[in-house]
Amino acid sequence: MTSQPTLNTTGNDPGDPGDPGGPGAEGSGLQAGLKDRHLSMIAIGGVIGAGLFVGSSSGIATAGPGILLSYALVGTLVVLVMRMLGEMSAANPTSGSFSAHADRALGSWAGFSIGWLYWFFWVVVLAVEATAGAVILEGWIPAVPQWGWALIVMLVLTATNLVSVGSYGEFEFWFAGIKVVAIAAFIVIGGLAVFGLLPGVDSEQAGLSNLTEHGGFLPHGAGAILTGVLLVVFSFMGSEIATLAAGESENPRQAVTKATNSIIWRVAVFYLGSIAVVVCLLPWDSKSITKDGSYVAALDSLGIAHAGQIMNFIVLTSVLSCLNSGLYTASRMAYSLGQRGDAPKAFSRTTSNGVPRTAILASVAFGFVAVFFNYKFPDSVFLFLVNSSGAVALFVWLVICFSQLRMRKIIKAEAPEKLVVKMWLYPYLTWATAALIVFILGYMLTDTEHDGRQTMLLSLLVAAVVLVIAFMKKGVRGGHPAADAPQAQGEERSEVSAG
Repeated sequence: MTSQPTLNTTGNDPGDPGDPGGPGAEGSGLQAGLKDRHLSMIAIGGVIGAGLFVGSSSGIATAGPGILLSYALVGTLVVLVMRMLGEMSAANPTSGSFSAHADRALGSWAGFSIGWLYWFFWVVVLAVEATAGAVILEGWIPAVPQWGWALIVMLVLTATNLVSVGSYGEFEFWFAGIKVVAIAAFIVIGGLAVFGLLPGVDSEQAGLSNLTEHGGFLPHGAGAILTGVLLVVFSFMGSEIATLAAGESENPRQAVTKATNSIIWRVAVFYLGSIAVVVCLLPWDSKSITKDGSYVAALDSLGIAHAGQIMNFIVLTSVLSCLNSGLYTASRMAYSLGQRGDAPKAFSRTTSNGVPRTAILASVAFGFVAVFFNYKFPDSVFLFLVNSSGAVALFVWLVICFSQLRMRKIIKAEAPEKLVVKMWLYPYLTWATAALIVFILGYMLTDTEHDGRQTMLLSLLVAAVVLVIAFMKKGVRGGHPAADAPQAQGEERSEVSAG
């Protein structure tokens, strides 16, 4: 029988006195440079990715108005997973978030594997978003080539992240603020148009009847709901960023609790609310949805001037926000891996401002390489990178489920006062969530129309390679992974001993 790892009851809050990860001398660790308003907007903006604006059109074309059920299903999944992560992170806030929790609960192999897979996902996202932003900027100022814009965007946001965590927080505060205001305005204006309360606007196509006409609410059958899930699930990635950023806030436990408790209304308003407005303003089979994009088409249907340029600006803001957060998230995960001995020690070194400079530069360097591949080998190397990281979100969520199942027992046994956020109906709802994730992963293997099978197989291949490296590095003892690498600085790894 294997004994349970010990919960670090001293906490990893950067502000804790004596914590090596806290503020202090040069290189002493991350600092509490994020204010409450930064964390609030990071939590809100984290669930609003560029994928919501540019990726929803394919989901609507596939499932019709029934895409609302797809978004509701994935949204429920995200709420449950975030509740589990919130429970663990509120008890033990750390820059490694779910990777550090998996390390303690499941073993060093789990923290190593999911940490590197998550880092890989975000550095590929850097290239995807930099290219998307460059396309928009080149359209506005064609004198600068697309690769030049991608380079400029990456350099500016790298510099921002290198200055201090506060500069990242400030940039993200405004980026996320623009996204929030834009979607809120879209929902209000679109909602008024749907009910015929918007004076001076041509909204003849708008109405609740669009939900049931044109082939019904499920024009392609109930099976399209699951296909829609595959198309929208990855646009929710980013909701966990707040739990990583909380480790550098003034009150980590309060920040995590607040972000966890607000996830329900954030998903309901920004995803379900805005998509509901789109499918009510226009018939789901309108050609303009796939041609111009769902949100642009919806604004155009109201006769709003320059709708395309307005949406391009909002998408650009979302792209910059995603780039900013992606670089921050990848670097903090690399920092945490370095602290635990799962990455080069240089990754865990910080500047006098509490910035993990080497971790940031290493992450952005891979991002630059991926951008190069996107321009030189878009249909081979870059396509492989994108597809092989595509299912990482689901892998992360599944690991969070299994980590929480064990961490609840550890927290209750050693620090019950830290159980300030609790997963509902534990352990039954946790097991149900894990089963749903496994079902979605299995369903991806049957999806050949939207490349779900290819994405799943390549993601499994990369995950298998990382797992092999993890087990080779840590060793296997008696069928159980050995947690024999000491954890540096503030995130001490507990030994798992066989009894």
